[in-house]
Amino acid sequence: MADRPDRRTLVRQPPLDPSKSAIENVLELTELSAIAPDIFTNTRPLWHPPGARGIYGGAVIAQCLAAAQRTVPENFTVHSMHCYFVLAGDSEIPVVYYVEHVREGKSYATRTVQARQRGKCIFTTTLSFVRENSGGKKLVQHAVSLPDEIRSQYESLPKVVEQTGEGNSPFISHRIEITNRASQSPHEKRTRQWIRARGRISEKGGHQAHLSALAYMSDSYFIGTISRIHDLWRFGAPANQKTDADEMSARERYVKKVQESEGLEQDPNNSRGRPEVGMMVSLDHTIYFHEPRRFRADEWMFTEMASPWSGDGRGLVQQHIFAADGTLIATCFQEGVVRLKEERKPSASKL
Repeated sequence: MADRPDRRTLVRQPPLDPSKSAIENVLELTELSAIAPDIFTNTRPLWHPPGARGIYGGAVIAQCLAAAQRTVPENFTVHSMHCYFVLAGDSEIPVVYYVEHVREGKSYATRTVQARQRGKCIFTTTLSFVRENSGGKKLVQHAVSLPDEIRSQYESLPKVVEQTGEGNSPFISHRIEITNRASQSPHEKRTRQWIRARGRISEKGGHQAHLSALAYMSDSYFIGTISRIHDLWRFGAPANQKTDADEMSARERYVKKVQESEGLEQDPNNSRGRPEVGMMVSLDHTIYFHEPRRFRADEWMFTEMASPWSGDGRGLVQQHIFAADGTLIATCFQEGVVRLKEERKPSASKL
């Protein structure tokens, strides 16, 4: 009997393309033109982080962007996308992306993309594209600057990053100690990291590949900023107690890696009794692309995150992403559910 195709993709996935970076292969799309125009699906299975409720949100964000980019003229570039996470994605079944042409203007074009599984929308986004150099010759210009103390760190970072690495992640991050950690005001704290795609993004991918890669990485530990600035514990037992041994082992390795990166390996079991996260999931995600053709996602970028507010079971985080030369590439926002674990009252006896 012939081998059955992987049920996680609609079509049999081709071999990895060695001319492309890991992140390009991860985000590859297949157009379903036989069904209708502007419909796409994931060519390869999507990553489900150990212990997470669903697939990595950055993958869906990036593939929606990649799909929309294929429906606009080459001289139009994305400048903003506004996203909503509707349902947790299932990594065991394909995602189908439906692109709708909302507006075709001389300077701006608008697209909406829905990501669907089992006929239900799991994610939706609206994207706006602008024609290159349509702003005129006289411009109003300013930008947030890269913190001075950060520039010197760039020299100590590895200049070459291999195509594959621990956990086969298509990108690598280097987290930095939280600033203002001793402050009693969480909104004054800043979480920082250096981040870049592994390997080298191909010339064939064009600026679109770098933008998709940036979108993918923009969701890296985004809403998790809330737990870091409030010193919350978020490594409880998985919600699914039927997790098999291999998945549990993968989860334990993942948790250990995160604990080490956050300096928590000295307290692996929360002996300090910090408040524990009961639920933390993203609700929405916004990216404003400021310099979409002036960076490479396979070179080091610096990100700084801060939270202006949390309350009512939610938290809001802002992120600035810079190129190593100080260019402000993008500003992102994300709101998510952040609920603390409640102690259950003992049930009353039925006798």
